[in-house]
Amino acid sequence: MSDYFDCPNCGAEVPVKALSCPECGSDEKTGWSEDTMYDGLDLPAFEETSGNSSKSLFQNKFLLYVVAIMTILAFIWFFVM
Repeated sequence: MSDYFDCPNCGAEVPVKALSCPECGSDEKTGWSEDTMYDGLDLPAFEETSGNSSKSLFQNKFLLYVVAIMTILAFIWFFVM
């Protein structure tokens, strides 16, 4: 019998009496470590935008106002005409 087993999360060799994987931190209670929970999902890296968020927010609000006004005008036109 081997003194090691393969970690089900990352595949690293883990000593049989170890409480958690030395590579990724997964253990038998949680099965996942906070740091490696999303490893292997090929998610894009989170990038913060600088400076453009207020302009984008203004454009989104402006578009929302235009759509709201157009909707109100359409209802008025539909019920009056």
